[in-house]
Amino acid sequence: MKLEKSITILYSRNISSSIAYYTDKLGFTDKWEWDSPATFGGISRDDVEIFFCKEGQGHPGTWLAIVVDSVDEYYESIRDKGAKIIALPEDKEWNMREMLIEDPDGHIIRIGNRINCD
Repeated sequence: MKLEKSITILYSRNISSSIAYYTDKLGFTDKWEWDSPATFGGISRDDVEIFFCKEGQGHPGTWLAIVVDSVDEYYESIRDKGAKIIALPEDKEWNMREMLIEDPDGHIIRIGNRINCD
């Protein structure tokens, strides 16, 4: 048996607004919405997918970690788009260079790349 993929499900007060934030501010691709008004939806970018659920799954303030090949390049790509960046890219003692972003539902997205802290 092989594990194929993990998809995070985040609580969202407003699915359409969450999708708009992640696509307009963070560079993801609009994937889909379910129901009208939407009660479930999802976005993706490369191999990362995130689902949003209005009821019954997830809680406000969840933390999510995404590994990228260059956090500094990602930061430059979103810096002027209105993303709520709460911590700039910084080297961490756990061999990661990371930044923190907060989304409209209070979820914290930790985005970083691996480094060598010798």
